[in-house]
Amino acid sequence: MDSLKRIVKFRRRKEEEENMPGKGEYENLDEVSSTHGEVTIDTRNGLQQLEKDTSEDTFTVEDAVEAIGFGRFQIKLSILTGLSWMADAMEMMILSILSPQLLCEWQLSSWQEAFITTIVFVGMMVSSSMWGNICDRYGRRLGLFFAAVWILYFGILSAFSPTYIWIVLLRGIVGFGIGGVPQSVTLYAEFLPRKQRAQCVVFLEIFWAIGTCIEVVLALVVMPTLGWRWLLIFSAIPCLIFAISCKWLPESARYHVACGESEKAQNTLKKIALENNSPMPLGKLVLPENTEKRGQFKDLFTPQLRLTTVLLWFIWFANAFSYYGIVLMTTELFQAEDSGDANFCSANQKDHALFKCYAGCKYLNRKDYTDLLWTTVAEFPGLLVTMLIIEWLGRKRTMALEFVVFSFFTFLLLTCGGRTWLTIFIFIGRAFISGAFQAAYVYTPEIYPTTTRALGLGTCSGVARLGALLTPFVAQVMLKSSIYLTVSVYGTICLLAAVACLLLPIETKGRSMQETGQTTQPQPR
Repeated sequence: MDSLKRIVKFRRRKEEEENMPGKGEYENLDEVSSTHGEVTIDTRNGLQQLEKDTSEDTFTVEDAVEAIGFGRFQIKLSILTGLSWMADAMEMMILSILSPQLLCEWQLSSWQEAFITTIVFVGMMVSSSMWGNICDRYGRRLGLFFAAVWILYFGILSAFSPTYIWIVLLRGIVGFGIGGVPQSVTLYAEFLPRKQRAQCVVFLEIFWAIGTCIEVVLALVVMPTLGWRWLLIFSAIPCLIFAISCKWLPESARYHVACGESEKAQNTLKKIALENNSPMPLGKLVLPENTEKRGQFKDLFTPQLRLTTVLLWFIWFANAFSYYGIVLMTTELFQAEDSGDANFCSANQKDHALFKCYAGCKYLNRKDYTDLLWTTVAEFPGLLVTMLIIEWLGRKRTMALEFVVFSFFTFLLLTCGGRTWLTIFIFIGRAFISGAFQAAYVYTPEIYPTTTRALGLGTCSGVARLGALLTPFVAQVMLKSSIYLTVSVYGTICLLAAVACLLLPIETKGRSMQETGQTTQPQPR
């Protein structure tokens, strides 16, 4: 029958007992049937049955994930987790549309306008570690569901904000929920085989780009007719869709193993094997030791992870600081060009007329929305390059290379080649910094064990938001005093980040995802 799948059983080789050198780590029982007993085939259902008792055979989650491979289940999971990224992107992209609108409608000052964006990053920074702890202790699926419901509820509620204080408060609370969205990468990566893991995690960024494009098009339609309040409501719809889709989102088998729940983990793996029409190891699932300790902050600073954690924090800080910096700096530099002074790079530091405050009321028009779309499209080449080289160069070298390329084109901004070259340099720089950001999303879940993976990713995301908080003071405030100093800050930080990437102790390319931070072999239960 079609529903009965061919199940291939693997046995872990024990060289000391069987003295069979030259074999692989696993043996197909078909090849050793003369040693372990006869194999009979039931031609009616195609199911192989081993007469010998197989109760002593064991396998790990990593064995199962590799044996099952990439298939229909992973494609479905890509779409489900991609929905969370799309919802995240729309909630972030709306900030660049909402702020100018409220500046005019509520007659805000420039710093009040900026604070509408800043408060969202504050919420994300404060909550990132908390969501990581929740996902390590209570499950990835539960944490993602509550984050989606949180964003949905307060996102819609912010549409009814009567005053500036209320919009700041409620958008800050929305940012608190957005801090949990990166945990979708943790869940996603834990179901991916080693060979496809890097490309698939980078592929998720496409959903981010799609979400920003949808938000811009939605704003183009809604803002002139219904206004910003309806835009906030419509922008929360993807969170509703994702919250409902969590019904089909499986809990991580690695999380179940970390909790000591081998039966739940094995049932999940069996369902995936059935859906992928792939073989799965038989026998008992191996559980790691110390499964009761999960989501402890001190575990990020064990002797094996201490240096990695510190370096990753700086790498994530540099990513967010530079990514959002180039976005903010783009507007400032374009406005300087539009002012009519072609020699803006050589302007005297005391001459602030060139970088005058553009706080005057100006509603976004069709050209502005078009420019936003082009800015988003610029990220696709960076993602493509990252997908092509990350398995060739490895994670560390890929991030280092992209940081160096970003720094190079950032320094080229000082050449003052005119609007065309300015646009080319900025978009190439943004493409590569977005690629470096996504490469960090690949490396981070791979380096931390299951017991602290969500917390590790959460703390890195929190430090990244600190960079996003600080960058407006460089890209907008410092730029008005000296473009040379501003460009030097971004270029130098990313060069240092490139060095930090190369100093990471472990390259995770082709490496199995670890279940615990212990080096001892797991024990069957």
